[in-house]
Amino acid sequence: MSKGLSLWFAISSIILLSAAAISISYNAFIAIGLGILAVCNIGWGFIIKAKRRNS
Repeated sequence: MSKGLSLWFAISSIILLSAAAISISYNAFIAIGLGILAVCNIGWGFIIKAKRRNS
């Protein structure tokens, strides 16, 4: 995986997890949704990394 793409996944995961942490005090459902979205984003990064390694 290129450094730019790795940086994108790292920053987007940090933003999603920070938004989930902030939204805990406002609405639990939004926090849960953002947490799930962050985990999916991290998983998607690992999937792309594995596919690019095998190619």
